[in-house]
Amino acid sequence: MNSSFRPPMASAPCLLGDETNDIIRYDTAPAEVALLNGLSHAFGICLNEKQDTPEALFLSDLARLFHQKRIDAETPLEKHDRPWANVYLIQYGILRLFRESPTGKVAIHHFFTEGDLIWPVFGRSRTVRNTLCLTSVLPATVWVADFAAFRSAIQSHGDGLWARFALVLTEEMAELTSMREYRKHTMSAKERYRLLVDEYPELIKRVPDNQLASWLGVVPATFSRLKTAAKS
Repeated sequence: MNSSFRPPMASAPCLLGDETNDIIRYDTAPAEVALLNGLSHAFGICLNEKQDTPEALFLSDLARLFHQKRIDAETPLEKHDRPWANVYLIQYGILRLFRESPTGKVAIHHFFTEGDLIWPVFGRSRTVRNTLCLTSVLPATVWVADFAAFRSAIQSHGDGLWARFALVLTEEMAELTSMREYRKHTMSAKERYRLLVDEYPELIKRVPDNQLASWLGVVPATFSRLKTAAKS
């Protein structure tokens, strides 16, 4: 082989150093932008460049209540027998909502992912009779606000606004819960697993199998068999 051989030069942009003026640099969006975008999605508000509209002012008022928090995997955020105190908006990560019996048996009700707004939908959850727990599945970045302040801020922007907002999310949670229970009673584990893969492909990739098994309503060994069979 000719020792003087040199490979073709890479394209010019690949050779540019970090300080080269030809590289186009973009400013990193402030973290608050993710918060505003998440809130606008939750309330069905389309943001534009105008900052003085009633909608933009409303979202700005809410955003001021939140602070960003980075948490490790398996970090408890809300626990049973304690009033659920906060509202959470997920910027990155997955949280699971579940109940745990005195014997340690866990029933997972839902997984929340990026962009989801989580708050104590049911009145009982806001008292010491709360039976719900909220814990991170993966390392996560969340925005956190005091629930009472959050609700008061929404109520201050118009009569009936909180009721309309709360009704939408309450109905969504109720629908998801009732549909999951219906499927448990009318579908085989294999059918439910197929629906899980079709409807929540990202959860299959990111959530541990034992937690998905609990959510699906099967034991881990059954879930493992279903997963193996689906790949064959």
